[in-house]
Amino acid sequence: MRALKSRRQKYCLFPVLAIAGIVSVPAGASGQTIAQFYQGKTISLIVSSAPGGGYDATARLTGRHLGRHIPGNPVITVQNMPGAGGIRAANHIYNIAPKDGTVIALMQNTVPFDPLLGNKAAAFDATKINWLGSPNVEIALLMVWHSAGIKTPEDLRRKEITAGVAGIASNQAQLSRLLIKAADFKLKLVQGYPGANETLLAMERGEVDSFTIYYNSMMASRPTWHKEGKTVLLAQWGPHKEPAMADVPYLPDIVKEPEKATLLKAASASLYLGRPFVMGPGVPQDRVEAMRTALIETFKDPAFVEDSTKIGFTDLAPQTGAQLEQIVREVYAAPPAVIEQLKIIASGDGM
Repeated sequence: MRALKSRRQKYCLFPVLAIAGIVSVPAGASGQTIAQFYQGKTISLIVSSAPGGGYDATARLTGRHLGRHIPGNPVITVQNMPGAGGIRAANHIYNIAPKDGTVIALMQNTVPFDPLLGNKAAAFDATKINWLGSPNVEIALLMVWHSAGIKTPEDLRRKEITAGVAGIASNQAQLSRLLIKAADFKLKLVQGYPGANETLLAMERGEVDSFTIYYNSMMASRPTWHKEGKTVLLAQWGPHKEPAMADVPYLPDIVKEPEKATLLKAASASLYLGRPFVMGPGVPQDRVEAMRTALIETFKDPAFVEDSTKIGFTDLAPQTGAQLEQIVREVYAAPPAVIEQLKIIASGDGM
């Protein structure tokens, strides 16, 4: 893959991300400690998807454990805010939510790049958002219903099938278009499903043939489908090949043309974000740092890990807020030619 250069430095796609050291948290400028501020308060955790999917499960799991790692032990309440493929929640956290540290959000990992890619509905600056951390990186899978008659990647290069997605900017829509662009898969997108759970139900009803899903989401929502023979897992891609899915073809091994391989790598940046938690801009820095620390402590908490295992969320690889911020900034500094290709995938124009 040829090097991708930023405006100032080499543009690299974060080969291995490790947990950074936990920072100390000073008192705010007013002299009020973090514990004094959060004691007796309720923190709203907004999740940018409908109930029932992997993001929702992650938000509720995190909400059960996060409060005891924040000084003052505030109560955490989860609020679903689906809409516009996750952009509604991102706009809310950036423009509307209080900037005092009492609102955090679990953002869909393609949404940070929507402003860069020309989505006019995205009314936020991703480089000014406070990135808090993520419990994992993501491995994407293409799940095909057993009756579609598709068994191998080559089959999907010859025969067209339908793919269920939410809005035009949703994770599934962009991931599906990436497969069309980089892997030459013949997918016809069917839009309009509110969320992942509704799309999976549509697959069962025979309305659509396929769905792009993250490995952790599949294990949380439909862990037995593949074993029961209901689906064929046609391809996987992301930071690494999932060890538990060793028999599923790895897309970087399938995509051989150099330009398409480069595009696949750049477009996979969202998978490195995993399931990113954020605060809006303008939150006092000591509260941002306190939340960053609390999230990493939560993701390392044995009780969190045990509960994660119970819901099939086993592929934990925590990322710090600083690491997420670096990923976002590097994508925004990518060469214009790469960004133009990403825009095509994001919008579908010319495809």
